[in-house]
Amino acid sequence: MKAEGGAPAWHEAKLDFAKDMSYADYLDLDRLLAAQHPLSPDPNELLFIVQHQVSELWMKLTLHELDGAIVALREDRLPHCFKALARVTRIMEQLVSAWTVLATMTPSEYSGVRPHLANSSGFQSFQYRAIEFRLGNKNAAMLEPHRHDPARLAVVEAALAAPSLYDEAVACLARRGFPIAPDVLGRDLRGRVPEDPTLLAAWTAIYRDPDRHFDLYELGEELVDLEEAFRLWRFRHVTTVERIIGFKRGTGGTAGVSYLRKMLDTVLFPELWRLRTEL
Repeated sequence: MKAEGGAPAWHEAKLDFAKDMSYADYLDLDRLLAAQHPLSPDPNELLFIVQHQVSELWMKLTLHELDGAIVALREDRLPHCFKALARVTRIMEQLVSAWTVLATMTPSEYSGVRPHLANSSGFQSFQYRAIEFRLGNKNAAMLEPHRHDPARLAVVEAALAAPSLYDEAVACLARRGFPIAPDVLGRDLRGRVPEDPTLLAAWTAIYRDPDRHFDLYELGEELVDLEEAFRLWRFRHVTTVERIIGFKRGTGGTAGVSYLRKMLDTVLFPELWRLRTEL
């Protein structure tokens, strides 16, 4: 390909990086691409490793964006919160697609990899657990798989103790004058936001008069979009696991598909779903 005048299209591109930072330098590609260490002779193990590593990178970005959304919501900068939440929802779509790639691994192929995983399992992902806690699905028992590593434990403990995204949404409703029960506002933050009729009444009032409360109405829809994407991610996980290993126990000791199916019943923002029936 040539540019106008007959010169190659890349003729002005910088080609000498002996003294300057290159693309690979900026992204630290040497370390990134050297971080895959298959333990089996099976060539399919590289797919298994890369899929999970890429997912962890997306989860790192998810946590970064959720932190920004939570701070913006706390400071009543709702448009900034909406932007971050929209990005998280798009990231969830990438996480769903990652399972689609892994689903190309057949049960026979995975059988050559599985013995080398020992007890390692996605159940032990500290970033996934921190995402769940930031979204409000808190359970102190889930700290235990990380207790052997102080740095990872600190990340998960901080997410457990801090106000979740839904905590901040509820606090925002209270600041706007909606009568939220004191037991909800003053509860221990290390647990889930309890389902409460005052929350349902507040969200229902917002949805019955969206023009009057449009930014809160949009907040509700952003939360629903996010939860729907999160459910799809979990569902794709379940179907991929069932497709590859059936109903065997997970490598981390869980019941496998049966355990994952129970997780599908978890609702992050129950009032935002129940109000659909109320309207």
